[in-house]
Amino acid sequence: MIARLALLTLSAFLALAPGAIVAAHAQSPIWPSRIVRLVVPFTAGGPTDIIARIVAEQLSKGWGQQVVIENRGGAGTNIGNEMVARADPDGYTVLFATSSLAVNRSLYRVLSYDPVADLAPVSQVSRFPLFMFVPNSLPAKSIMEFVAYAKANPGKVTLSSPGTGSTPHLAGELLKQMANFEMTHVPYRGAAPALNDLIPGRVDCYFGSGALLETMRSGQVRGLAVTGAQREPAAPELPTVAEAGVPGYEATIWLGLMAPAGTPQPIVDKLNAEIGKVLSRPEVRDNWAKQGAVPMQMTPAEFGKYLRDDIEKWAKVVKLSGAKVQ
Repeated sequence: MIARLALLTLSAFLALAPGAIVAAHAQSPIWPSRIVRLVVPFTAGGPTDIIARIVAEQLSKGWGQQVVIENRGGAGTNIGNEMVARADPDGYTVLFATSSLAVNRSLYRVLSYDPVADLAPVSQVSRFPLFMFVPNSLPAKSIMEFVAYAKANPGKVTLSSPGTGSTPHLAGELLKQMANFEMTHVPYRGAAPALNDLIPGRVDCYFGSGALLETMRSGQVRGLAVTGAQREPAAPELPTVAEAGVPGYEATIWLGLMAPAGTPQPIVDKLNAEIGKVLSRPEVRDNWAKQGAVPMQMTPAEFGKYLRDDIEKWAKVVKLSGAKVQ
């Protein structure tokens, strides 16, 4: 009798065991157990792609699981952003987001995804300040001299950029609005032609990355200030725009990781923790310093708040500038 009861109990356990095992696995997923796609919303070879590949390589080493880059450029990053927003929330598709995510909500007339509702913040990864450059032929040698020059020549001062709604464009619009002067935007198809017209003085200013500091040091253009909150080690002689006379000014390009909304919190937290390890490695920090990137980790909650604040900040700038993209 006892043997029979034991047999029945064992049979009942075996019948329930598969479901119990599945439930336990669903509650405590082993992640990552396969390849993770890191979607970069730009074509290969640019500054964002370079930083993303360093992150992917470091994550692969830390997990012992391959993290591959998938470049989905186009439509001002919206193609890659939407792809991740519509992906399964299982942690195997992650967005290497940029500050365009905050701008696009107000810049585009129609956006097929919501950067707040459809994406889950993981962590900011780094920030890039910009530098304000002017041609040597312009008499202004400081931010306030530039503002005074613009006010003395209303409607004549021009701002070049790689395109409408780009960070260099909006950095100039923010300065114009905060310092209260007029400046006409001249969009180009990329940074190279915008710089080419700055050097001979066909346009009056350009907000560019640290890659252009060599152009400044070779005497082809003049640097006036850096757009970040602190001076940059790569050009310590240049003041921030804020300390040069426009208090509260800050305009930077940020990079961060976002997952599809609904991604389990344990996965988000594990990815955030691993990013912290990556950003603490001296070889990563040294490599990024050469490119002007400042490592920057946040908790998911902090990054979510930062994104919402950034959306609000740039919405005002976009509205006042009149910039719109179809």
